[in-house]
Amino acid sequence: MTTPSPSPSPTIAELIAQERRLILPRFSYDDAFALGSLLVELARERHAPVAIDIRRGAQQLFHAALPGSSADNDAWIDRKRKVVERYGESSYLVGTRFRAKGTTFEESSRLDPDTYAAHGGSFPIAVEGAGVIGTVTVSGLPQAEDHAMVVEALEQFTATPEL
Repeated sequence: MTTPSPSPSPTIAELIAQERRLILPRFSYDDAFALGSLLVELARERHAPVAIDIRRGAQQLFHAALPGSSADNDAWIDRKRKVVERYGESSYLVGTRFRAKGTTFEESSRLDPDTYAAHGGSFPIAVEGAGVIGTVTVSGLPQAEDHAMVVEALEQFTATPEL
């Protein structure tokens, strides 16, 4: 089974709405493990060849690499995560903003493309009253699907009664 196809190009408004909706009341080490485990479960159900990374600040709290993923996915994770850390928004939203202006992140950001990638799959972990405190990133699928998998996992995670 493969990941359901998300809308090919979510709008900037849709991407902003996701970020506003997916703010957490807290984010602990246990929460990182639970969210990461949920992402692994979703990826395994779909036989998705992804790598998953969750960080709070500079500390990596969770990492998993599923069959079919490679070290290239880890490099993509780092580049997408750095976009979220710099802009405070999902890597997909940042790239979409540039495309909406008729350009690309690579052409117009003035940032090194070997260090930054505004491709879907990295999402800010925002906590009520604290702002963006970390990132959750998936790499291995087309960018819209990487992004959609993270959003789906965060939606399921925030729907859990114990959160």
